[in-house]
Amino acid sequence: MSVSGFTSPWWFLLLIVVAAVAVGYVLAVRSRRKRTMRFTNLELLERVAPRGQGRARHLPAALLVVSLLLLTVALAGPTSEQKVPRNRATVMLVMDVSLSMEATDVEPTRLQAAQEAARSFAKGLTPGVNLGLISFAGTATVLVAPTTEREGVVRAVDNLKLAQSTATGEGIFAALQSIESFSAVVGGAQGPPPARIVLMTDGKQTVPQDEYAPRGAFTAAGAAKQKGIPVTTISFGTSYGTVEIEGEQIPVEVDDSSMREIARLSDGDFYKAATAEQLKQVYADLGEQIGYETKNVDASKPWVVLGTVVLVAAAGSSLFLGQRLP
Repeated sequence: MSVSGFTSPWWFLLLIVVAAVAVGYVLAVRSRRKRTMRFTNLELLERVAPRGQGRARHLPAALLVVSLLLLTVALAGPTSEQKVPRNRATVMLVMDVSLSMEATDVEPTRLQAAQEAARSFAKGLTPGVNLGLISFAGTATVLVAPTTEREGVVRAVDNLKLAQSTATGEGIFAALQSIESFSAVVGGAQGPPPARIVLMTDGKQTVPQDEYAPRGAFTAAGAAKQKGIPVTTISFGTSYGTVEIEGEQIPVEVDDSSMREIARLSDGDFYKAATAEQLKQVYADLGEQIGYETKNVDASKPWVVLGTVVLVAAAGSSLFLGQRLP
């Protein structure tokens, strides 16, 4: 039983009482021994007194003290760290649908592998997390607003279509706007739920060319940090991917450095996935991070159970050994 803290540690003052009980028992045993030794006719004493049970006669008292110790710990409110599903969180999944996602360096294509991984991510996310979906190429489109219903997200992922250009900044800004709109509705007395953007892309921003432009990716990442919304980036693909455009093979190398910088600027995390299996693993790890949180929860029940069992054992052994309760 791992314990990380106590909610009511002042209950440990009862240990003074437990110690007093133990000391009182020892003194009572010694006093009884002294009275026995005063009995002058030892031969008669052996005939009328019951035969001693040796050290076994102390078992009920020892079990009683142990049970009091265990119940005292239970009263002190022990807690332990456990992973529990989140019941308040917002996640915007922002997916690149630029033409470079047609590359076959990841089988069958980057887009199809990304769709399969995104479907698994959506289906496996804990029920309390609100998930939304945005696609972006030359512009960004909010396909699904944050919701706990997963079927709409899965259908939207299945229907993703490729388009020209890569406006990464627009995708991030659209996600921020969607999160703000959703938080304004569900905030309540507790305030808006914690939010995160998961950005999956395979290439460098092309619209605008400057990532520090007002609508650029780095500017958007800075805005996300100001709002306390980290951007987790997934750089998907290889350095040797190509796509055919107007009969010409165009290289579409992934841009890890930009994705790493977006994550850094927004206080998010960077992931690299060069295969479909790696992408699935990234999404699985994110599902664990996003869907669960570590909390200190009540851990007193095992102590109560053990204390009660030992107390019953103390009573039972006392009746068996001495035909009386301790």
